[in-house]
Amino acid sequence: MMVGARGPGLGARNSGRGPLAPGPGPRTLDPELRTPDPRPRTPKTWGVVGLVLVVALALLLPGLGRAPFDDPGEGMHAEIAREVLLTNDWITLHLNGVRYFDKPPLLYWLTAWTIAVLGPAEWVARLWPLLGAVGAVAGTAFLGVKLLSPRAGLVAGLALLTSAGLFAYARYVRPETLFVAFIQWGFALLLLALVESRRRYAVLGCALLGLAALAKDPLGTIGPLAAVALAWALAGRVQPFSAWLPFSGIVLVVLLGGTWSLLVEFNNPGFLWYTVVDNHLLNVVRSRSFPDEDIPLTSREFLAVAGLGAFPWIVTAGLAIAQLVARRAWREPNELPWIALSIWAAGMFLLFTLAPFKLPHYGLPAYPALALLAARWWEKSRAVVWGQVLHLITFLAIALGLAWIYWSDGRAFTSWIFSATDVYTRKELAIGQPSPFPSWENLRPLVGATALVFGAGSLGLVVAIARNARTLGLIMVCVTLLAWMPLVGYAGSLVSEARSVRAMAREISSRFGPGDVLVHEGPIENSGALEFYSGNRPRILDGTVSVLGFGATFPDSMETFWSRAQLAEAWRGPRRVFLVTIRAPERSVVSGLSNLHKLAEGGGRWLYSNEP
Repeated sequence: MMVGARGPGLGARNSGRGPLAPGPGPRTLDPELRTPDPRPRTPKTWGVVGLVLVVALALLLPGLGRAPFDDPGEGMHAEIAREVLLTNDWITLHLNGVRYFDKPPLLYWLTAWTIAVLGPAEWVARLWPLLGAVGAVAGTAFLGVKLLSPRAGLVAGLALLTSAGLFAYARYVRPETLFVAFIQWGFALLLLALVESRRRYAVLGCALLGLAALAKDPLGTIGPLAAVALAWALAGRVQPFSAWLPFSGIVLVVLLGGTWSLLVEFNNPGFLWYTVVDNHLLNVVRSRSFPDEDIPLTSREFLAVAGLGAFPWIVTAGLAIAQLVARRAWREPNELPWIALSIWAAGMFLLFTLAPFKLPHYGLPAYPALALLAARWWEKSRAVVWGQVLHLITFLAIALGLAWIYWSDGRAFTSWIFSATDVYTRKELAIGQPSPFPSWENLRPLVGATALVFGAGSLGLVVAIARNARTLGLIMVCVTLLAWMPLVGYAGSLVSEARSVRAMAREISSRFGPGDVLVHEGPIENSGALEFYSGNRPRILDGTVSVLGFGATFPDSMETFWSRAQLAEAWRGPRRVFLVTIRAPERSVVSGLSNLHKLAEGGGRWLYSNEP
């Protein structure tokens, strides 16, 4: 489709200059892309952002340190941060004294700094993931105000906050929420640079995208840039990148996203091959040289988990994308930011649906775009009543379904939920070993309360539909989800308590004496906080098929990894040996040991010693 066929428009005006306005002087973007002067809106913008921040902190802060670290999951990341301080090595990360290369360092640097200031504690380690989530929510509200209105900004921020997937990771020690925050702010500033003709926004946006790569993955840098470029191409305005991507921004992306990797490669030869080739390219086709134990989701499972994590906002976001497609909105210059957001959100889901390897959290970076598209639908759609009916149907289905589950024995429900959403559970099921769940007696009240929350929300939506009241319907959706979020947070705490290594680590610490030896059977990330809580570093048995597989190839790790023969020799020797295993007795090395004394069991682990 030719741009010029639309009559007097961008193609006719610019005459080969791409998106740039004609005439001498500094480059500016096409006037059709600009929003009205944003300055009168600035107080309202920051007022909305401030309100969303207050709500986010009020929901996320209470009970932040109540539960112990979830293992596997949180404990490993907290321990890596602690070892940054122990080694004083801010370039090469370590876990259990072994070089660790699977994640970039930003979360660990920030957490190490807060541990140094505030001391080692669960709430301290969870502080930066929480701030990452809050930052993502603020960035989403900010862009919503700028592109639409203060009300839409508020809705977009609350939509992201009440996406259960993001809310759960906001109180979990992993780099995901920092990753999402830097992507969202970088994306927001790139889009505002287009609509407000402020190239310095593009420079700052590129810097933040570089930090996204330093937080988790280069996809955070490449994806948004590709989405903007594709939006331009769909509009028929292919142009030099320099028209919207300043050279100084590219330099910042490379420096912030790549400098650390070069330093690590210099200190640890082979790192770049491991990270780029083995951990990304070969991982996609399931042909890694250093495989881990992760069991990927199927495409249906990924769509179900990622979609439920953004429920119900993904419904109205999908309607907004459908409206843009039906109108062929990519032809309209003012819609370019929304086309870019749609490409990013839909592209993330499509990419990981088709990819052979995907995990439950891979959909998170798309959530801010989904929240913004949902807010746009509530703001602009003329068929809001049908969206309210869809919400009513889904809310009623949840309420009735959970009410039925409440009166069941809960086995089918917990089995499906944990097998689909939890990486560790999938690992255990693959080897035929049950994973530790919270008891149904503890989960059942949460199921019942969630049913009541969505039941009440359904009644509110019935009233809104009867009155054809857009605002009331939106309020009922938001209130229902805000009431649900504390239940989501409490469920996460129950999971952490059921799987934590803290109680066993403290048991070891109370018994451990000079000359004693601690051994962990299986990959150490399955009990990542063992050293954090016990103060003792274990030897690792059968633990190289894990995130430490590449680190185990370096000479300084030789004493950490034991063979079964070494364990057997130590077990017969004069020293007391403590063995922590994640494997059931019939599958564990203990089946071949004599003089075996079981000291403790819990959290999916067993503790043995060669002495009573």
